[in-house]
Amino acid sequence: MTNVSIVLVSHSAKLAEGIREMIHQMVGDNVQVAAVGGNSAGELGTDPKRIRGGIEAVWSDAGVAILVDLGGAEMNSEMAIEALEPKRRSKVVICDAPIVEGAVVAATEASGGSSLAVVRATAEAVGR
Repeated sequence: MTNVSIVLVSHSAKLAEGIREMIHQMVGDNVQVAAVGGNSAGELGTDPKRIRGGIEAVWSDAGVAILVDLGGAEMNSEMAIEALEPKRRSKVVICDAPIVEGAVVAATEASGGSSLAVVRATAEAVGR
């Protein structure tokens, strides 16, 4: 069984890597997680091409859940999704959830084999 994968999009590379490490220590290796932090120049920011690369790196036919830190990260994630092949777009969602807590609960849910819809709903429930 293939699990839903997670992409962490942060304006800070250190923040994205730190969350990825937290997930790895708490959930293990059952879920692929890409940390996409910073822009292409290695500074604060986000980049749609790098986000798309993160999606491709952890691609799962079960789907990919993206968690973002700020509005710019969400906008660039939307652009990255639009650049995907049409058949893949429907299997990638942006979760409206706090990046740290949302990512941990999403990864925990995904590690149990839950669907993309359940992973998303679980992450988004944290923010309510």
